[in-house]
Amino acid sequence: MLDLQVIDDPAAATIALEPVRSRLLAELGAPASAATLAARVGLPRQKVTYHLNALEAHGLVRLAQERKWGGLTERLLVATAASYVVSPGALGPAAAHPHRAIDRLSASYLIALGARVVREVADLVRRATGTGKRLATLAVDTEVRFRSAADRAAFSHELTEAITNLVSKYHDESAPGGRAHRLVIVAHPLPQQTGPKEPS
Repeated sequence: MLDLQVIDDPAAATIALEPVRSRLLAELGAPASAATLAARVGLPRQKVTYHLNALEAHGLVRLAQERKWGGLTERLLVATAASYVVSPGALGPAAAHPHRAIDRLSASYLIALGARVVREVADLVRRATGTGKRLATLAVDTEVRFRSAADRAAFSHELTEAITNLVSKYHDESAPGGRAHRLVIVAHPLPQQTGPKEPS
């Protein structure tokens, strides 16, 4: 089972986003039969089998085991990944892209950058997997709490200078055998945590 699978086929995305099928995917972290799933989700087995067939046809679940019970064969299916992401590429030409006319200081531009990361890295992972190689990547995820807007601006200025210096030091346009990498750095406010409501 993959840790994460990126869905870029529009038909597969439609299948995975249907609420019952999405629930079945979540239940299939371990192999289970249609009868077992039907009991868990409270649906008739025939309906669950119908949904499982659709998921299997689009490569979202696979056969894990077959068990013989008398003259019957019970199929146990398992999800192909622990979790899924729908690629913006599933939207085709309508997908967000940072090359379009978007204000580079806007949240829309940041989202378009994120969409491109999902699209490009998913394609690179597929190619690396196909050749039996591991894809070299780097990701840094941290939080910083600024005392003031002035501190935030100073941090942005220093970070920009540091990145500019590093890129100038290591970038070599003419290096034989070199490979270009994309570096994306983003910052956004953390979503507000909503705590439990106070009793009235």
